Amino acid sequence: MAKKTATRKKSAAKKAAKTSGKKSAVRKSKVAKAATKPVKRAPQRKSSAPRRPKGPAWQWSAVETAAAIRSGAISAVETVEAHLERMRAVNPRLNAVVVDLSEEALAAAHAADKRRAKGGELGLLHGVPITIKENVDYEGRPNFNGVPANKDLIAPSDSPVVRNLKKAGAVVIGLTNTPEFSFRGFTDNPLHGLTLNPWDPNITCGGSSGGAGSAVAAGIGTIAHGNDIGGSLRWPAHCNGVATIKPTQGRIPAFNASATAERPMLAHLMSAQGPLARHVADVRLALEVMSQRDPRDPWWVPAPLVGPKPKGPIKVALARIPEDMDVDPHVAAALRQAADHLERSGYRVSEVDVPDIDGVWQTWCDIITNETMVMQEAGMLKVTSEDFHKAWGGMKAKANVLDLKAWMQATAARNGHIRAWQLFFEEYPVVLAPTTVKPIPGPREDTVSAERVREIFWGEIRFISAINVLGLPGAVVPVTLHDGKPIGVQLIAGRYREDLAIDAAAAIEKRAGVLAHRLWEQMD
Repeated sequence: MAKKTATRKKSAAKKAAKTSGKKSAVRKSKVAKAATKPVKRAPQRKSSAPRRPKGPAWQWSAVETAAAIRSGAISAVETVEAHLERMRAVNPRLNAVVVDLSEEALAAAHAADKRRAKGGELGLLHGVPITIKENVDYEGRPNFNGVPANKDLIAPSDSPVVRNLKKAGAVVIGLTNTPEFSFRGFTDNPLHGLTLNPWDPNITCGGSSGGAGSAVAAGIGTIAHGNDIGGSLRWPAHCNGVATIKPTQGRIPAFNASATAERPMLAHLMSAQGPLARHVADVRLALEVMSQRDPRDPWWVPAPLVGPKPKGPIKVALARIPEDMDVDPHVAAALRQAADHLERSGYRVSEVDVPDIDGVWQTWCDIITNETMVMQEAGMLKVTSEDFHKAWGGMKAKANVLDLKAWMQATAARNGHIRAWQLFFEEYPVVLAPTTVKPIPGPREDTVSAERVREIFWGEIRFISAINVLGLPGAVVPVTLHDGKPIGVQLIAGRYREDLAIDAAAAIEKRAGVLAHRLWEQMD
């Protein structure tokens, strides 16, 4: 029994040895064959070379441009040159940029590239081309504000908003047009002439930041600076199919050292600096940059840029339009379309009455008109054109003439209006409202008659100007085109809640798209 077992073990060992030998031979044969073939190596990962956004550099957003410069995908010089080339191509027919700062911009771009090469700290807008409205101080240049007589108002320093943009690394390529004293909703003046809308020369580019809106829509600069006391950011944004935010008063510091006198109280409290851009994300970025502290503005407020998120879903009030406002059906359709975009993005939209929009607008009109009549009118009329006189006459025709007691009552009424809106925002954190209820008017329509001016400001853009007296933030975002012309909507939020207005604007943009892309197709 033991012998049989031993025999079996030897037999198994021999078989195992043969099998092992065969397997070893097979392995050696395979290795030999493999040695005669080229070795297939695992594909090496490409070096993480910086990637450029699609299209020419002047078409990129500010966010894309800043990231591309920071990563080294493009130099600041190449970026600025692209925007200057675009400016030379389209500005002669638009007259949006009225001061060409090409040489200064290229010098700043070279300095920006050197700073990056040395590993220096880079700002949020490092090397990014922008424009500035020619009604704020730009060091060494006259603050014309559309008036030839202002030639001697040389800025001794940059205004806070210009300083903040430059600190962030932005490169100013030009100054944009504005009406006389920035006091019309249409951009024309005897110094620089008329600015045209890039969508259609037969409609206005808006005002008073009309040059800013026209320029950025056409691809001149990624961000355009503007300001707003009665709609001067939101109205041009609507007319040119771009986005903006009129921030809460005190959010962005303001001051002009060239000014011969301080501004009156309510004019200061109703005015705001802000950005216009093709993309809502760029508006958000520019707001952050512009909002940095400057001690020259005693009204600046260090409020956070993002507040607590309301409990969802966020309720949006679609403002019911007063019966005396004749709403164009295409504007009504755009408002419904914007409401649908918000609903599909998770908001809950209801059509409701907002607090006394008529009374709010009249308070704005009475206060700003009477302050201007007392403090500025005589001086302005001496140095302005006949067109300005016609437009100003139409604006003040709707205002009540106030004595001291009535003016104090109007300013007191303002407090009540603000309180009512703040309480309204407790239930509806965002208001969706029209910018205008009519198609965009012609480029000089405020010079037709005083009655036409009243129609525009009271009957058409009532929801824009009213918001200034409240000091509330209001964003505008384009929604659609009708007959080749843009239609936008306004989004209003509570004090220092620009984030809520911008978030809602971004939700609409996500579904509506960026209209400027369609503009460039027809321009080029």
